[in-house]
Amino acid sequence: MNKHCYFVYITTNPKKTVLYTGVTNDLRRRMEEHLADNMESKKSFAGKYFCYNLIYWETFQYVNDAIAREKEIKGWVRRKKEALINEFNPRWDFLNEEIGQ
Repeated sequence: MNKHCYFVYITTNPKKTVLYTGVTNDLRRRMEEHLADNMESKKSFAGKYFCYNLIYWETFQYVNDAIAREKEIKGWVRRKKEALINEFNPRWDFLNEEIGQ
């Protein structure tokens, strides 16, 4: 049986004023898609608001767990999202390079 891996992630814009939460099964590819959307069509929220800088992620084995967590985080106020990010990445470094982008 293959072990699946799903990610819940948070990206931000270069000035760190906008947060975007998403879910994917390929974090590197998804960050590339966010960057490409920003550079080209700007069709998505992340593309329109320059949210291509990865600042947080969690991993899950089951897609339903990842989707539930994404929905939970999306329902939070910004202050609570910031606290989550601060525990994982206190300096809010852009982590795209850590995933091989």
